[in-house]
Amino acid sequence: MAYKTAAEPAVVPAGTTARPPDTTAPPVRPARRSGAWTPWLYLAPALVVLAGLLVYPIYQLGLISFLEYTQAQVSGGEPTTFQGLGNYRTLFADSQFWQVLFATVLFAAACVVSTLAVGCALAVLLTRVRALPRLALMMAALGAWATPAITGSTVWVFLFDPDYGPVNRMLGLGDFSWTYGRLSAFALVMFEVVWCSFPFVMVTVYAGIKAIPGEVLEAASLDGASQWRIWRSVTAPMLRPILVVVTIQSVIWDFKVFTQIYVMTNGGGIAGQNLVLNVYAYQKAFASSQYSVGSAIGVVMLLILLAVTLVYLRLLRREGEEI
Repeated sequence: MAYKTAAEPAVVPAGTTARPPDTTAPPVRPARRSGAWTPWLYLAPALVVLAGLLVYPIYQLGLISFLEYTQAQVSGGEPTTFQGLGNYRTLFADSQFWQVLFATVLFAAACVVSTLAVGCALAVLLTRVRALPRLALMMAALGAWATPAITGSTVWVFLFDPDYGPVNRMLGLGDFSWTYGRLSAFALVMFEVVWCSFPFVMVTVYAGIKAIPGEVLEAASLDGASQWRIWRSVTAPMLRPILVVVTIQSVIWDFKVFTQIYVMTNGGGIAGQNLVLNVYAYQKAFASSQYSVGSAIGVVMLLILLAVTLVYLRLLRREGEEI
């Protein structure tokens, strides 16, 4: 008797065609990672705190900007009514708002450029000096950074005082008042803002420079590149992610300056000539009790800062930088 072995092909009845064996395997589903949610669990406490300290105040700010909310509504004398975009129409129809917005943009731009220039220059200087001068410069810068804004503003007002300030005496300016003229008052406030802001840029950029391999800078120096060319062509491109961070931080800080302007110009200068958006919002909300209009100014500032940040990041991503 003959037996069919496993190697023999199967017998196919006449009139039928043989089907090829099914070699397709069922799709393999990726294994579900059990620790995918672990990072979010660690971040959950911080996210809850941020939601309470950031999201809820922004929600309240936006809500009040759509309501009629004055002292009468705060005291309960009149009901709160929904105004829609009425507060924004009132704000945009105010010519003073556009003047203050234009002055704020120019003032913030000057502060940002000056802060970055001073901070980067001193960061490079820190890499060139010895340990003792480096320590002295770092301690002085950190002292300026740690000084409260109201304290620093008061000290600067005294230094440039027309009667008792030492700066006018050293420069031979006599009784020249820095806070009387519009441009001189803005310049004085800018000096104080740069003084208390450059340490952050200096320390951050200095840390980034120290992280650059020394062989790269040495090779550029051996090729005959000047110090400015090394910074522009080698150091700055490698520091671009760090420069993005310090630039965005400086834009946010300098665009919403309040304490320095309020203290050094006594609430915005003569006839409001030195108003910026933050001080203007304060005057509308608390001096005039127009809380809804002040909230609308706050929303406009928030949208401007978000737009500037997003546009800046998008331009960098187009250049292929990873942020």
